[in-house]
Amino acid sequence: MNPICKLFNIQYPIIQAGMVWCSGWKLASAVSNAGGLGIIGAGSMYPEVLRTHIQKCKSATDQPFGVNIPLLYPNIQEIIEVVIEEGVKIVFSSAGNPATWTGTLKEKGITVVHVIANTKFALKAQEAGVDAIVAEGFEAGGHNGREETTTICLIPMIKETVQIPVIAAGGIGSGKAMLAAFALGADAVQIGSAFAVAGESSAHPAFKNKIISAVEGDTKLAMKKLVPVRLLKNEFADAVSVAEAEGADRSRLMELLGRARAKLGMFEGDMENGELEIGQVSALLKEIKPAKAILDEIWLEFKSGLQRFNSLFHELNL
Repeated sequence: MNPICKLFNIQYPIIQAGMVWCSGWKLASAVSNAGGLGIIGAGSMYPEVLRTHIQKCKSATDQPFGVNIPLLYPNIQEIIEVVIEEGVKIVFSSAGNPATWTGTLKEKGITVVHVIANTKFALKAQEAGVDAIVAEGFEAGGHNGREETTTICLIPMIKETVQIPVIAAGGIGSGKAMLAAFALGADAVQIGSAFAVAGESSAHPAFKNKIISAVEGDTKLAMKKLVPVRLLKNEFADAVSVAEAEGADRSRLMELLGRARAKLGMFEGDMENGELEIGQVSALLKEIKPAKAILDEIWLEFKSGLQRFNSLFHELNL
């Protein structure tokens, strides 16, 4: 049995990423009900808002689901307490030191997965005792690795580095990309952007429409002097690009970013002044559809591709 399907007790080795302002209980429960692993993104939620989303998700699905927790979250202890109190069984941690909370979570019987973008932090996560890692390549939306290592290079390096299961992320929005990730050694895939445009995603309709209208080159990694983030082009992203070209320091970039700019764009629908976090794969996304349809299409394309390669090997007498 696939190690990730066994670890989470899910049907398909497909995980929906915990995306800020996009992945509430509706999306998480829809993905879980479709056989994948749905994830509630706690990064945009106050503790009691997260509690409500967890409770609603438990009412909407009897399948496993998880919560993504950025470890640099200002109310991290309260978030952890909510997750434990509500009986969440799976936590994906990111943006911080996994050693800080992994032990506490595992003592409560919670399966822990940590998101990394390089071999150094993959080893740190393994040493911290996590059950699996998400190796996220440069193509991914949102916050990203400073090394700018692409998924096709990152996955083999991580597989050679750790002994725990590896979930590939970054640029994966189709069955073909999933098949490529498995060929590189991944045990599962984590998919963000493709689920950001699901009907159940909490992203603003204007953001979803801008994503499916994106073309090649419409995203760019920005703000490396703060925390690298991949942004969809708009007036705010252009302003950041100009500021960085002029040598803006951290304080200037923080002033430009301000507060709640991601909410302004992705959740409230200001397509010019908001921060629009999305991956390079947005150029391949052309339709808003239910999460189940997205997952089913990815899985069917994965199986079809696998059959095609098996036929090719047979024809070559391999």
